[in-house]
Amino acid sequence: MAGEPQDDCLFCKIVAGSIPATIVRETGTTVAFRDINPQAPTHVLVIPKAHHRDAAALAAAAPELAADVLRETQAVADEEKLESYRIVFNTGSGAGQTVWHAHAHVLGGRGLQWPPG
Repeated sequence: MAGEPQDDCLFCKIVAGSIPATIVRETGTTVAFRDINPQAPTHVLVIPKAHHRDAAALAAAAPELAADVLRETQAVADEEKLESYRIVFNTGSGAGQTVWHAHAHVLGGRGLQWPPG
Protein backbone atom coordinates (compact mmCIF):
# COMPACT_ATOMS: atom_id res chain seq x y z
CA MET A 1 0.00 0.00 0.00
CA ALA A 2 1.26 3.50 -0.82
CA GLY A 3 2.93 5.20 2.10
CA GLU A 4 3.56 1.98 4.01
CA PRO A 5 7.13 0.65 4.44
CA GLN A 6 8.00 -2.18 2.07
CA ASP A 7 10.09 -5.09 3.37
CA ASP A 8 12.02 -5.40 0.10
CA CYS A 9 12.76 -1.66 -0.35
CA LEU A 10 16.34 -0.49 0.16
CA PHE A 11 15.27 3.08 0.96
CA CYS A 12 12.60 1.97 3.44
CA LYS A 13 15.38 0.05 5.21
CA ILE A 14 17.52 3.21 5.30
CA VAL A 15 14.58 5.14 6.78
CA ALA A 16 14.15 2.39 9.40
CA GLY A 17 17.86 2.47 10.23
CA SER A 18 18.45 -1.17 9.34
CA ILE A 19 20.79 -0.26 6.46
CA PRO A 20 23.42 2.42 7.13
CA ALA A 21 23.68 5.58 5.05
CA THR A 22 25.57 8.84 5.35
CA ILE A 23 22.67 11.06 6.41
CA VAL A 24 23.11 14.77 5.69
CA ARG A 25 19.63 15.99 6.68
CA GLU A 26 16.50 14.57 8.22
CA THR A 27 13.08 16.07 8.83
CA GLY A 28 9.85 14.58 10.08
CA THR A 29 8.94 13.55 6.53
CA THR A 30 12.23 13.21 4.61
CA VAL A 31 15.76 11.83 4.75
CA ALA A 32 18.70 13.08 2.68
CA PHE A 33 21.84 10.95 2.31
CA ARG A 34 24.92 10.70 0.12
CA ASP A 35 24.69 8.50 -2.96
CA ILE A 36 27.00 5.47 -2.75
CA ASN A 37 27.90 5.86 -6.44
CA PRO A 38 28.22 9.65 -6.82
CA GLN A 39 27.98 11.14 -10.30
CA ALA A 40 29.17 14.59 -9.18
CA PRO A 41 31.22 15.99 -6.27
CA THR A 42 27.90 16.54 -4.49
CA HIS A 43 25.37 13.77 -5.05
CA VAL A 44 22.71 13.54 -2.36
CA LEU A 45 19.43 11.63 -2.49
CA VAL A 46 16.36 13.14 -0.85
CA ILE A 47 13.58 10.65 -0.13
CA PRO A 48 10.21 10.75 1.56
CA LYS A 49 10.07 8.58 4.65
CA ALA A 50 6.77 7.18 3.39
CA HIS A 51 7.08 4.67 0.55
CA HIS A 52 5.83 5.76 -2.87
CA ARG A 53 6.96 3.91 -5.98
CA ASP A 54 8.18 6.91 -7.96
CA ALA A 55 7.89 10.69 -8.27
CA ALA A 56 4.64 10.51 -10.25
CA ALA A 57 2.99 8.25 -7.66
CA LEU A 58 4.25 10.50 -4.86
CA ALA A 59 2.87 13.65 -6.49
CA ALA A 60 -0.51 12.01 -7.12
CA ALA A 61 -0.92 10.46 -3.66
CA ALA A 62 0.79 13.02 -1.42
CA PRO A 63 1.46 16.39 -3.09
CA GLU A 64 2.38 18.00 0.24
CA LEU A 65 5.02 15.31 0.79
CA ALA A 66 6.33 15.83 -2.75
CA ALA A 67 6.70 19.52 -1.86
CA ASP A 68 8.61 18.54 1.30
CA VAL A 69 11.05 16.53 -0.81
CA LEU A 70 11.54 19.44 -3.20
CA ARG A 71 12.04 21.90 -0.31
CA GLU A 72 14.70 19.61 1.13
CA THR A 73 16.59 19.59 -2.16
CA GLN A 74 17.03 23.34 -1.72
CA ALA A 75 18.11 22.88 1.91
CA VAL A 76 20.71 20.32 0.82
CA ALA A 77 22.00 22.66 -1.90
CA ASP A 78 22.25 25.49 0.63
CA GLU A 79 24.13 23.36 3.17
CA GLU A 80 26.47 22.07 0.45
CA LYS A 81 27.03 25.67 -0.69
CA LEU A 82 26.03 24.90 -4.27
CA GLU A 83 25.57 27.98 -6.44
CA SER A 84 23.99 25.86 -9.14
CA TYR A 85 22.79 22.29 -9.09
CA ARG A 86 20.52 19.81 -10.80
CA ILE A 87 17.54 17.98 -9.31
CA VAL A 88 16.71 14.68 -11.02
CA PHE A 89 13.72 12.40 -10.48
CA ASN A 90 14.11 9.17 -12.50
CA THR A 91 10.69 7.65 -13.08
CA GLY A 92 10.66 4.18 -14.61
CA SER A 93 13.40 1.76 -15.57
CA GLY A 94 13.84 3.35 -19.01
CA ALA A 95 14.77 6.60 -17.27
CA GLY A 96 17.28 4.87 -15.01
CA GLN A 97 15.20 4.27 -11.88
CA THR A 98 16.66 1.28 -10.04
CA VAL A 99 15.20 1.72 -6.55
CA TRP A 100 11.40 1.74 -6.54
CA HIS A 101 10.98 4.38 -3.83
CA ALA A 102 10.55 8.00 -4.94
CA HIS A 103 13.76 9.99 -4.63
CA ALA A 104 15.37 13.17 -5.88
CA HIS A 105 19.03 13.35 -6.82
CA VAL A 106 20.75 16.64 -5.93
CA LEU A 107 23.83 16.94 -8.16
CA GLY A 108 26.36 19.74 -8.11
CA GLY A 109 29.93 20.80 -7.66
CA ARG A 110 30.89 20.47 -11.33
CA GLY A 111 29.57 21.62 -14.68
CA LEU A 112 26.49 19.66 -15.73
CA GLN A 113 26.01 19.52 -19.50
CA TRP A 114 22.71 19.54 -21.35
CA PRO A 115 21.26 17.32 -22.57
CA PRO A 116 22.14 14.82 -19.84
CA GLY A 117 23.07 11.21 -20.55
